[in-house]
Amino acid sequence: MRSKILHSLSLFLIILLLASCSSTRKLRKELSQHLTSEVFDQSFTGFSLYDLEKRKFIIEQNSNKYFTPASNIKLFTFYAGLKVLGDSIPGIRYYSTEDSLVFWSTGDPSFLNPKFSNSKVFDFLKSTSKELYFATSATTNPPLGSGWAWDDYNDAYSAERSQFPVYGNLVNFKWNSKDTLPVSFPSYFSDSLVKDQELSNTIRRDVDANTFRYHFSNEEEIEFNIPFKTSPELTVKLLSDTLKKRVTLTSKQSRLQNRNIQTIYSVAADSLYKEMLVESDNFIAEQLLLLISEKINDNLNTKSIIEYLQSTYFKDLTDEIKWVDGSGLSRYNLITPHSLVNILERILEEVPKVKLFRLLPVNGKTGTLKNWDALEEPYIYAKSGSLRNNYSLSGYLKTKSGKLMIFSFMNNNYVVPSSEIKKEMEKILLEIRNIVYP
Repeated sequence: MRSKILHSLSLFLIILLLASCSSTRKLRKELSQHLTSEVFDQSFTGFSLYDLEKRKFIIEQNSNKYFTPASNIKLFTFYAGLKVLGDSIPGIRYYSTEDSLVFWSTGDPSFLNPKFSNSKVFDFLKSTSKELYFATSATTNPPLGSGWAWDDYNDAYSAERSQFPVYGNLVNFKWNSKDTLPVSFPSYFSDSLVKDQELSNTIRRDVDANTFRYHFSNEEEIEFNIPFKTSPELTVKLLSDTLKKRVTLTSKQSRLQNRNIQTIYSVAADSLYKEMLVESDNFIAEQLLLLISEKINDNLNTKSIIEYLQSTYFKDLTDEIKWVDGSGLSRYNLITPHSLVNILERILEEVPKVKLFRLLPVNGKTGTLKNWDALEEPYIYAKSGSLRNNYSLSGYLKTKSGKLMIFSFMNNNYVVPSSEIKKEMEKILLEIRNIVYP
């Protein structure tokens, strides 16, 4: 009963806000139908719609309440990257002596990552005739984020954070019935496979070790991408294996005094942003925060850089943000729809609209919105965010009359299938799209 009263009150407020515009009658009718539907009745829903031209909020429901944003937090990571990183990503920093080359990572996630074709850092390290030394930082960063689900460690979306990512910190396994054991890439992990009769058509890594247990009984080809446990020692082994030359571990602090430090740049920043936003790549989001940390603080630390960013670029938000990771895997993140609209407006001030819309999922076309309604003219350019029982969508909506709106639609604590939530959200957003605003 209390839920229905709150929904009715929210609907009444929305109607008052829209009453001055006769063209919104159809929208009011649809909102009345959808916002009081059984789909939303048992969940906690927040919605905010902002008119860019008039610079005013048109609709707000629970817009200053806090929600678990999931991957919507990537919009904050994106904005921070725009403010700090520039156009190109530094891949490594290094200095040379007469016979040695000492290098260290910036946190760049693109090195030997199959999602990127660039090989500037690899080519540089491969071509040198000097002895290679990989310098590690004394500053430690936990490989998994605060508030992440520990039992997701075997899933590709939970790849560990590290100083020098290699292969996206994932090992690829392919199984074919013609093979005697799964084929691994990189091949370094071939000796880490152990057959386990208790498993069924899968591969699972041990929690605390790079031991990969498998068992297959079907005839079909199966492919897995599984995070490996990272460490500086493993990094030099993987580098030595792929470069076909020895790489030695050393300490960064003992090598930097009075040195001429240089940088090799790897990929365009936009290539990382697009993968993070369109495909919702958690690993890239986490490493982007480390890249920002390296540039600002000369270390790789998620916690300290978030504190810095909150005290600078996000200190003037109307609602305080609770921000703990770059990807949104943590349920400790808490954001309001109002804050997400604020950030989306700021992002649009940093990136031209045409370019920005290429970096975001598009309804019926790309990324995490590919399965949404596909109209002849796309109208939603937005970042989705999903955890179990949570789904949010925040971005830009282009109306049929050509007006550009910003919206944030957040849903937490529902018990119906996510597909039902998305279906109802689509109905509301489509109605907003079809209204001719003055």
